[in-house]
Amino acid sequence: MPRIDAPIEDFRDLRPAVAEPDDFDEFWSTTLHESRSLAAPPRLTRVDSPLSSFEVYDVTFSGFGGDPVLGWLVLPAGASGPLPAVVEYVGYGGGRGLPHERLAWVASGYAHFIMDTRGQGSVWGSGGGTPDPHGSGASVPGFMTRGIHDPHDYYYRRVFTDAVLAIDAVRSLAQVDPSRVAVCGGSQGGGITLAAAGLAEGLVAAMPDVPFLCHFEHAVGLTGSDPYQEIVRFLSVHRDAAAMAFNTLSYFDGVNFAKRATAPALFSVALMDPVCPPSTVYAARNHYGAPADIVEYAFNEHEGGQGVQWQRQAEWLAARVAMSEARVA
Repeated sequence: MPRIDAPIEDFRDLRPAVAEPDDFDEFWSTTLHESRSLAAPPRLTRVDSPLSSFEVYDVTFSGFGGDPVLGWLVLPAGASGPLPAVVEYVGYGGGRGLPHERLAWVASGYAHFIMDTRGQGSVWGSGGGTPDPHGSGASVPGFMTRGIHDPHDYYYRRVFTDAVLAIDAVRSLAQVDPSRVAVCGGSQGGGITLAAAGLAEGLVAAMPDVPFLCHFEHAVGLTGSDPYQEIVRFLSVHRDAAAMAFNTLSYFDGVNFAKRATAPALFSVALMDPVCPPSTVYAARNHYGAPADIVEYAFNEHEGGQGVQWQRQAEWLAARVAMSEARVA
């Protein structure tokens, strides 16, 4: 895949103007308050597992509107004292999968929680089990245009609320130190990570990899790849709906969440990425409200750095957690 975006030098320091509704903060404050008022304590069920070095729990927590959302919590076996935790969000079309598929964080001494993405989990991986019981108006197959006629009905209002309430649920657990919770994810999971970083207070770190859901108006006009092309297909039929659609999307743009983030971040970007163009990643990083490092992968597409990036994340996060511990001491 050749580079489809502008030369990297053109946007390393670029801070593009991105549409932001006047009631953005009120919208999200009200949304979170309503769902938190309906939340029940998370339910944990110990799972028999061949993973003898870890404890595995099947978790159900309250998400948007009190809806039950699934997740896996994996802990180091026999760990004592509250642990730092990593909350992970998954990519587009995937679900929480199986607990043995993601062991790197827990093997490094963290409590690891992976959130199922409501309504997804049937495109790749080992599946998910959380339904999305809310309907929407006319939309293109996929998730990008579900409920796009009104921000209150838009699909990612529910997902981003789930993401914040997942953090709430993890912080409520006796096994977790609530002051040392980080968030991470790649692609869609990276976009959800940015939303969580902008909406949840007191995170120790955020690690968005090749994040999706950023700078919508630019991305939709730039890349020919799904999932952004779902919006293109919708607008090619609903020819007078662009203003409405982009107004809704402005409530969910990763750039607007990035502006509000207070936790330090480690981004990654792939310069040949046809799914999440580099300029859209830099739009979020350059507007980020706290110190934000970024790793560039010059010759990679949407896979980004994969295991190489995880190793960088692990080293970077360990330093952030150590700094947090030093401040408390």
